[in-house]
Amino acid sequence: MTQQIKILGLLTLPLAPAANKFMLYFTKYAENKFDILNKHKVFFTREQIENTVGAPDKISKKGKLLTAQKENVKVIYKKEAGVIKIITFFPVKS
Repeated sequence: MTQQIKILGLLTLPLAPAANKFMLYFTKYAENKFDILNKHKVFFTREQIENTVGAPDKISKKGKLLTAQKENVKVIYKKEAGVIKIITFFPVKS
C-alpha cells in the first residue's frame, strides 16, 4: 500500500514507479477554483484532481504546461524541480 504525506498543503504523490515521487502543490488560484466551480454547482475534490494528475486517461503538453484528463476533469499543471504545480482545472465532457 502506498502512503501519502500531507505537509502544509503539499502532498507526496507517487507517479508511476515508487521511485518517481513528486510534491504536489495547488496554486492560490487552483485552491480558489474549488469555490468558483461550487458556485456554479460543479463539485470536484482535491483527491479527484490529485488522481487525475497521478493516473490520467489522457495527457498532452503545450509549451511548458502539461494537461491531464480523467473522466470529467482536465487539469493544467507544470513540473518544476520535483514539484507538480497545479495551475487550474475545469470540467470537460467525456
